[in-house]
Amino acid sequence: MFITRIFYGIAYFIVLIWEIIKATIDVAIRTVNGKVDPVVVEIPTVLERPISQTILANSITLTPGTLSIDLDSEKQVLRVATITPRSNEDVIPFEQYIKGMLE
Repeated sequence: MFITRIFYGIAYFIVLIWEIIKATIDVAIRTVNGKVDPVVVEIPTVLERPISQTILANSITLTPGTLSIDLDSEKQVLRVATITPRSNEDVIPFEQYIKGMLE
């Protein structure tokens, strides 16, 4: 059990770094060519613990082009501003790793 949590923790950090690199390149390209269409979306999450939800919200904010605006822990909903419309899976690709690490 403990080894599994460590694996998910390491995988989370690798995926987070990779997503930050991808998003940095995407934002740089979009700012040059002007293809920006800001939108605010509500994203439901499967994470139940407030600490897990907070780590997810902070991870979203760390990724360029996204910003966590609000977290409703009771309803398990995040409000996120993005520079372009994206699917929920594209905004929170590391949710499963946080779940395996903390829940």
